[in-house]
Amino acid sequence: MRSWILSFCLIMTSLPLWADARHTVLMDVLQVRELSAILHDEGLSYGEDLNSDFLAGQGGPGWQMQISRIYASERIAEGIRTGLEAHLDGELLEDSIAFFGSELGQRIITLENSGRVALNDATVEQEARDRFVALTQSDPARHALISRMLDAGDLIDRNVTSAMNSNIQFLRGMVDGDAYEMTEDDILGEVASQRDALEADTIGWLGAFMVLAYSPLSDDDLSLYVAYSESPAGLALNRGLFAGFDPLYEDISYALGRAIALNMTGEEL
Repeated sequence: MRSWILSFCLIMTSLPLWADARHTVLMDVLQVRELSAILHDEGLSYGEDLNSDFLAGQGGPGWQMQISRIYASERIAEGIRTGLEAHLDGELLEDSIAFFGSELGQRIITLENSGRVALNDATVEQEARDRFVALTQSDPARHALISRMLDAGDLIDRNVTSAMNSNIQFLRGMVDGDAYEMTEDDILGEVASQRDALEADTIGWLGAFMVLAYSPLSDDDLSLYVAYSESPAGLALNRGLFAGFDPLYEDISYALGRAIALNMTGEEL
């Protein structure tokens, strides 16, 4: 009996290690390291905008170092992993690894990463937004596939909610850093007033992203991706990604607001 219990305990002890290894495989096939580097670069660019808007361009090397730490690639990757681990295991995890580990899956991830980088160019983004608007007439079948992608993950509402929560945290950081005087009701009211504009921008950006990123895919290939997105594994992956990104970007937004406030009040002193 003692040896059986020992063997059973060894098996149970090995399970988290195995699960951890499989989540590492998922991170690899999702190319999270590459995505985290892209998001880091986006953060640096956004930091330049904040420097211009709030610090009159006088942030200097110290500001750049703060932004680089806030958007650290390792921090982003760990946040993504935390969300995925909480929502994918067993068959759902294996199905996602199988899909994104395939030739088509790897091509899709590579296209998504490339598309995200390309959209950092304002001209490219506007052209892609225009193409998305025109798609209802120029290629209704393609538009229908993209609409299914948006609906499967509830991507519009989820992204709008994420953006609003991040904006709330940004303002809280500014208030806690003594740059603004706002009550909690003031903060919530200010962000609530932004909802319609955020929703319109989110629809445009997501449509532009999908039109651009998936343009090399045939309708058959895109249909396979849509089918995965609508599957239990695809839905679980979507939940996991938002579970990772939402708290991550709320923390980042608060840190940004706080950092701006401290730099602003420091300049005043």
